[in-house]
Amino acid sequence: MSSVQFEDTSKNLSETLGEIATAIQPGTKITLRKLLSMIGEQGMLLFCLFLTIPFLIPVQIPGVSTVFGLLIVLIGVGVTLNRVPWLPARLMDHEISADHLVPALQRAAKTFTWIDSKVRPRYLVLTHGSTVNRFNGFILLFSGVLLMMPLSIIPFSNMLPALAILGLSVGILQRDGLFVVVGHLFALLTTIYFSVLAAGFLLAGHSITALIGG
Repeated sequence: MSSVQFEDTSKNLSETLGEIATAIQPGTKITLRKLLSMIGEQGMLLFCLFLTIPFLIPVQIPGVSTVFGLLIVLIGVGVTLNRVPWLPARLMDHEISADHLVPALQRAAKTFTWIDSKVRPRYLVLTHGSTVNRFNGFILLFSGVLLMMPLSIIPFSNMLPALAILGLSVGILQRDGLFVVVGHLFALLTTIYFSVLAAGFLLAGHSITALIGG
C-alpha cells in the first residue's frame, strides 16, 4: 500500500450524493467499484461516509451490513496507516439495485444538507498530526467492526456505530474537530451499549441454566 493524503472534500456532501443519485439509471444494478469511481477525487473517506447511509435513514438496502462494515474497517486501516487500503474485488463488485440505492441517496442528500450547514474547520488539533490521525483511524476501524456485528434486529445496534463513522468521516474530511469528538462519543456509547447487551445475555443465560438445573 502506498502513502496517501486524505484530502478535504471539494464539494458539499449533499451535492455529491445528489449528483450520484441523478447519474444512476433506474432499474439497473451498480457495483461499489462504480460508485467509488463516481465519487472520484473526494476519495475513500467520502466513500466511507456513503457506506453509512443505509444505517442512518429509514430507506433500507438489503444485505449490506457485513459488506459495508468490512469495507469501512479496511478504510479505517488505510487512515490509521496513512495508506491506500486494499479493497477486495469480491466486495467492490457487489451489486446494489438502483431501485433501493437511489431513494437512499436522495434521502441522505436532504439529511446531509443540514450537516453541510454546520461543518467547518475548527479544533484543528483533533484533525492534524500523525498520532491523532492514527487514533482517529483506529476508532473508525473499531466502529466498522461494531457495525459488522450480527445484531441488526436489536434497536440502534447499527445506527450507533454508523453515527460514529459519520462523525469521524466528516470531521477528518472537513478538518472539523467537533465532528471528530462526536464520532468518538458515539463509538464510546456503542461500546457501552453492546457491553450492556452482552451482560444482559450472559445473565439471561445463567438464569435459564439455573432454571433448567434447578
